[in-house]
Amino acid sequence: MSIKENLKKLEEKIKEAEDLKSEIQHQKGKLTARERIALLLDEGSFVEFDPFVESRFSQFGMDKKKLAGDGVIVGFGKIDSRQVYIYSQDFTKIGGSLGEMHAKKIVNVIDLALKTGTPVIGIIDSGGARIQEGVASLDGYGSIFQKMIKASGVIPQIAVIVGPSAGGASYSPGLADFVFMVDKIGQMYITGPEVIKSVTGEETSFEALGGAETHSRTSGCSHFKFNSEENCFLEVRRLFSYLPQNNLEDPPTKKGLFSDFFEKENLELLNIIPEEEKKGYDIQQVINEVFDKNSFLEIHKDFAQNVVVGLALLQGQVLGVVAPQPKVLAGVLDIDSSDKIARFVRFCDAFNISLLNLVDVPGYLPGTDQEQGGIIRHGAKVLYAFSEASVPKVSLILRKAFGGAYIALCSKHLGYDKVIAWPSAQLAVMGAEQAVKIIYRKEITAAKDSKKTEAEKAEEFKKTLSCFEAAKLGQVDTIINPKDTRKVLVEIFSSLKNKREAKAPRKHGNIPL
Repeated sequence: MSIKENLKKLEEKIKEAEDLKSEIQHQKGKLTARERIALLLDEGSFVEFDPFVESRFSQFGMDKKKLAGDGVIVGFGKIDSRQVYIYSQDFTKIGGSLGEMHAKKIVNVIDLALKTGTPVIGIIDSGGARIQEGVASLDGYGSIFQKMIKASGVIPQIAVIVGPSAGGASYSPGLADFVFMVDKIGQMYITGPEVIKSVTGEETSFEALGGAETHSRTSGCSHFKFNSEENCFLEVRRLFSYLPQNNLEDPPTKKGLFSDFFEKENLELLNIIPEEEKKGYDIQQVINEVFDKNSFLEIHKDFAQNVVVGLALLQGQVLGVVAPQPKVLAGVLDIDSSDKIARFVRFCDAFNISLLNLVDVPGYLPGTDQEQGGIIRHGAKVLYAFSEASVPKVSLILRKAFGGAYIALCSKHLGYDKVIAWPSAQLAVMGAEQAVKIIYRKEITAAKDSKKTEAEKAEEFKKTLSCFEAAKLGQVDTIINPKDTRKVLVEIFSSLKNKREAKAPRKHGNIPL
């Protein structure tokens, strides 16, 4: 074959591999696999590899469906000039179904990302396992899962759901660090509505079963939900800007971007917490006044809203923030919020992101539903995650820290490097009203005016809850004026920058999953 003939063949193969079939996707309100890559990466930075790979199978009509690329585009590029590996499934080619060679391309991407210490992003739009290839397709998923598990805690892994992610395919996002979904087009489910109806008789829709709203609000399987692909990929880029390339690097710093913001004392912090102890308020107000302007990136926003978690900048330094939300269930910890916290804390620890707790928590949520649902096991995940974390850990108690939630979020004996408090902070096993009913039960029952006696005892008991009493015992390192919060936190995290903590030699612990 001559050079000209070889070049012509190359051009034909490239055309076949790059065949966008954009009209098919656009009619569904979706972008093509290549359009998605272009949206996500810096312009002109994408380098594709394995574009000519095809399926080896010919049974069941597969000989007529073989296409260059085998339904997935893989390669590397840059986001804000930082390298990232990427794969994007193409639903217009064999439904984006995963076969043997399709899987090998994805495994190769993750493997290269591991070797180079580079994050990997998967854009998922797939009908699931390629039935025609049988067990080879299932083994393909197994090889992807095994590689993702090896990469866990070594490089950041992000999944973007912009189409179906059915059956075994749904475990890829399940193993990722962060999952993004686009409303009305992104869906994840193990078994579809038809199978569910045939087995259980239950009728449901794809959207109700595994849509973005369901997974963002109810199941917690998705961290972010968006109304368009364009907004989704913009936020992926934003999240990427907070993350290190791998577990051996520190997160990127952005010093100087907010140098004119809150460098002086902030009087606004004096007015956020209500005088009335039982009155709620929005913890986001505290977050907005403490961290660099507009830097807070909330994660799992719609799930377990009684706790807020996310990434923020403090004088350019990336911090992981955990904060009970007093305006939702008074900020109590429950099953879902415990899972939310533990997962987030373990991610931050894996990638050298320091942790700050903003604490106003009355304890764990009581009730038979919680007990029977395993609150002991789920709540223990929070204890395990914080105790295991070796990054700098600081707790700031704003108003109250009671019971097991105090231990989880504040106790120095759990390994917190610094525990500081506002003067309004209270630390105890439980609130004064509940405590006196136990301690002074007989005295209150015998009193002529039991309500008056109970109120008097409660007021007296409150004095023992004060953070000033806790400071005498060394349970609180220092008590600060709220207006100085930002300044104090900057100094503390600066002092902990070089923290190193030796770990006991062991294969791994047994987190209470």
